[in-house]
Amino acid sequence: MRRYLHLLIPAVLAWVGGTQLGAHDRARTPIRIPDLPQYLTLKCDFHTHTVFSDGKVWPDIRAEEAWREGLDAIAITDHIEHQPHKNDLPTAHNRSYQIARAHGDALRLIIIPGSEITRSMPPGHLNAIFLRDASKLDVPDWRDAVAEARRQGAFIFWNHPGWRAQQPDGRARWYAEHDELLAGDRLHGIEVVNEREYYPEAHAWCLEKNLTMLSNSDIHNPIGLDYDLHAGDRRPVTLVFARERTPEAIREALFARRTAVLAAGRLIGREEFLRPIFERSIRLLTPEVRIRGTGSAYLQIQNDSDITYVIQPDPGDSDLAFPSEIRLPAGRVALIQVRSRKNDLQTTREVQLTGQVTNLLVRPATPMTVTLPFRAVLSPQ
Repeated sequence: MRRYLHLLIPAVLAWVGGTQLGAHDRARTPIRIPDLPQYLTLKCDFHTHTVFSDGKVWPDIRAEEAWREGLDAIAITDHIEHQPHKNDLPTAHNRSYQIARAHGDALRLIIIPGSEITRSMPPGHLNAIFLRDASKLDVPDWRDAVAEARRQGAFIFWNHPGWRAQQPDGRARWYAEHDELLAGDRLHGIEVVNEREYYPEAHAWCLEKNLTMLSNSDIHNPIGLDYDLHAGDRRPVTLVFARERTPEAIREALFARRTAVLAAGRLIGREEFLRPIFERSIRLLTPEVRIRGTGSAYLQIQNDSDITYVIQPDPGDSDLAFPSEIRLPAGRVALIQVRSRKNDLQTTREVQLTGQVTNLLVRPATPMTVTLPFRAVLSPQ
């Protein structure tokens, strides 16, 4: 045995070293969502906190977390008024952005300056992003704070409108103060999703009042404490359809309302954005199927995105039967059984498999309808 030790020991050390390296890899996992015609699909989180307000991590950690998760941009939005760590850290409203920005630049992650204006309902909590100097928002009256944010060119949105600390039943409500903000060009968007909460009222308001839809984590803890990343759990993100990957392009897209919500396996937004995402995610690998008698054949559909699409087909085809639910798993090829209802058919026809994608919402409780075309060659048994 001794004569083999010189071979065994280096192999063991290499295995141990490789295991240790693997456990501590600094690696990025891209989020696969297709780009749109003329636009890049950027994955963003515009509501995060650090120890400079009530968060639990140093600002550069926020940048590292987001980079590893495949995000393109985050906003650092520490509270203006709520400063629970002020006995340990100075109240320095711009400092968390400065620290995060330095690490973001090193990682080629866009860091956007912002703050959370933290007031009772109404109007509730508002995030102002793309600020030049957050310290100027530290004033007694919330209207003055919002007016200053707008003077700085900020994009302003309403956070967690149904937050149970302010709305015990979890239902979002629109107040006269929000009409005032909207009329004064001081409200540009609403969080349709905050953390794991979806607010259908906010979704409807964005469509009714022409506001930008947002989906943000509002993260305070280290990200791994709130989301089981290794099991595929993911923070909610705002998809921004920008002309280029720059802060200026993100700002332009937000004001132009070119966003969608990606949260908990659901994609929520205007149909003009959701439809090309779906269509560019899906590839039909078997454009033609052949069926004899009442037998069956399989469609193979590849999903190149990180969204698992769930489709409920319409039952209207008199010749063909489909499963009651079609799942197109993220990043995989799905087999979809197609069965002939009749034994004596002799025909070749173009089929339009139509259904509703139950996890793509174009308005509250309204899934998007899609069509999957293919050719069926049917012959008698």
